[in-house]
Amino acid sequence: MNEFSFQLYSARNTKSLDEVFALLHQAGYQQVEGYGGLYGQLDELKSLLEKHQLTMPTGHFDLTMLENNIQQALYIAKTLHMHTIICPFIMPDQRPNSAQGWFEFGQRLEAIREKTINAGFEFGWHNHNFEFEPLADGSLPMSLILEGGPNIKWEMDVSWVVRGGQDPAKWLTMYRDRICAVHLKDIAPEGECQDEDGWADFTHGTLPWRDWWPVVRSTPANAFVMEHDNPNDLSRFANRALRGAQALVKGATV
Repeated sequence: MNEFSFQLYSARNTKSLDEVFALLHQAGYQQVEGYGGLYGQLDELKSLLEKHQLTMPTGHFDLTMLENNIQQALYIAKTLHMHTIICPFIMPDQRPNSAQGWFEFGQRLEAIREKTINAGFEFGWHNHNFEFEPLADGSLPMSLILEGGPNIKWEMDVSWVVRGGQDPAKWLTMYRDRICAVHLKDIAPEGECQDEDGWADFTHGTLPWRDWWPVVRSTPANAFVMEHDNPNDLSRFANRALRGAQALVKGATV
């Protein structure tokens, strides 16, 4: 499969995007996923993608831009030939504190999707762990977001689901048809990789990816994105993650 991608936020501490793209191309990646900090130099970004034979089918966009300057987001997505626009995060002071508030947040995301769909782009939400912290009535924000926005898609970050105390296989199954992309990363054993915030390279941590992989592949997802929130060796992470993913695919097809 050639849908394996790389979230460029993982390489945010490397100054030269040219060097990052060269490393990823050499490792065997064909796709990358963008984020807001990269779009300021749009022409250079497009040129470097072409130089290193990479595409950017998915990209993360800030909620403020999506609600207040959607035309700029659509222009960026069109320029970079994306097919899916993803909203990845909201700050703590933006987060609702009630079930009704999260439902209404889902409605806001639905309104964004109506505009992206009309322009030819799919739209989804990317989770962290806060969406799985129970509210006072026991409900979970993630469910309420998807109820309030019945047509938005979901880029599931599996490891953040785990850190939110939930079983990702259950959620992948429950919302199977809503999954448009999946973030692939791993969690280190307790007490290890503390300088990397407890994350591990994909398939080199504690999560049962071999068990979960068939569930992931049963979804309609068409982007499988390697991510490590704080790698101390970008080349190590990029190469080990892709090799691990390729081994999973071989295991799944034997």
